[in-house]
Amino acid sequence: MRSNPNRPLPLSLSPDRPYHLPMPARVVITGLGPVCSIGVGIEPFWEALLEGRSALSPIEAFDASGYRAKLAGEVREIKIRDFVPKSYRKATKVMARDTELAVIAAKLAAGDAGLVTRGSEDADEGFSPDLTRVGCQIGAGLIAADTEELARAVVSAKDDDGAFSMEKWGTESTDRVEGASGMNNLPPLWLLKYLPNMLACHVTIIHGLEGPSNTIMGAEASAILSIGESTRVIERGSADMCFTGGAESRLNPLGLLRWDYSGRLADTGEAENGSQITRPFAPDSLGGVIGEAGGMIVIENETHAQDRNATIYATISGFGAAQTPPAGLLGLNHGDEPEPDSPIDRGLESAIESALADAQISPDQIDLIIPLGLGVADLDAMEIGALHEIFADRLRKIPLLPIAHQVGNTMAGHGGLMASVGAKCIHTQIIPPTMRIESKTSGLEPQKSPSGAHTIEHVLVCSGSLGGQTGALVLSRYVSKSE
Repeated sequence: MRSNPNRPLPLSLSPDRPYHLPMPARVVITGLGPVCSIGVGIEPFWEALLEGRSALSPIEAFDASGYRAKLAGEVREIKIRDFVPKSYRKATKVMARDTELAVIAAKLAAGDAGLVTRGSEDADEGFSPDLTRVGCQIGAGLIAADTEELARAVVSAKDDDGAFSMEKWGTESTDRVEGASGMNNLPPLWLLKYLPNMLACHVTIIHGLEGPSNTIMGAEASAILSIGESTRVIERGSADMCFTGGAESRLNPLGLLRWDYSGRLADTGEAENGSQITRPFAPDSLGGVIGEAGGMIVIENETHAQDRNATIYATISGFGAAQTPPAGLLGLNHGDEPEPDSPIDRGLESAIESALADAQISPDQIDLIIPLGLGVADLDAMEIGALHEIFADRLRKIPLLPIAHQVGNTMAGHGGLMASVGAKCIHTQIIPPTMRIESKTSGLEPQKSPSGAHTIEHVLVCSGSLGGQTGALVLSRYVSKSE
């Protein structure tokens, strides 16, 4: 059984006082719940990946004609009411889109894991876990307010010249008329709709989960970091299983504008197909395209999974996290330091090293890499730079399987989708169409290869993020201790 050499030792440990650390529980993946533009549920999602299908198309959620970025990976034709118990449907009125995606993905992951919870239908059959031993860690983003809700309140906070007034927004009138300030005209419970921890809040309430719960915000790395925390929760024995992953949507006027300001979105012009714009690791890629997704999985203690005869997709054998220095993140240098010939995301490099050490494997044992690959040239070069530092010339031989050119940059939901892909690849021993990198420098030359059967023992899932947080997971083929 593995142990992590990077974990701090207990304070009671000293040379003259032997101390034996308990063996951490082995953690396995037993349920997959991807929700994105190419598929809702693991089987439609997997089929689309095998076909190499993309769903980056003109935005329908609102009128985006005035934006530079007019394409997105939009999840369509789903209704949140179809994924919650009848008794909970009233509560969906205070769910932001991000929360809806998380709730739908959690429902699908629970169903795929064969679980019956408080959120199941009466006719559902399956395993009923001890809900006091089920945790929930979900990655989230900064939820953008609905512009119509906000506008109705903003227009009531004008000064005498008709301009927006902060004083009118937050101050009652001199005659103390109740509700006269602009912010008092927001809908009741407005704030509860937009708090990032509402994703985990609703999932835990719906399914009755009473174990450790948390929310992690780290942009594109959010879900990977949440899965890593869930793994540690189970390893230390604080829970038998966890719902984990992430969800986010920026498909609204404020969200799209903020993300465009980040410099990660392409000017899509009048294009109809975003896959021709976003080309991971290609020097001529025009930039990124946004997407929305919920990527939730169910993970659990190996013994617990065996006892209930669960389908085990893969083992989470390693996790690492780090932070990219701001200068490297922003592509800036301090003073007269020259620009490096080969930019490297040092935080991502460190996270991968930690994950490999945690899994107790070498870089030579990785059979597949699922990277971020947003199609933003500077960011892709930094990502490849980090991978090359770890894998050196062998990087040219390892298949890379980014999915942003198919579903968009789904931010906090992305790592959950990536983990689902990695687990499914291991379980089926099949890899969807991939690419290989022929150069480590900015002149990247990705070479496409078709899907097919492979021998897959270990998969690396890794991501940087807008804020510099980085995370990496090593997923491994499951072999029972008795085999």
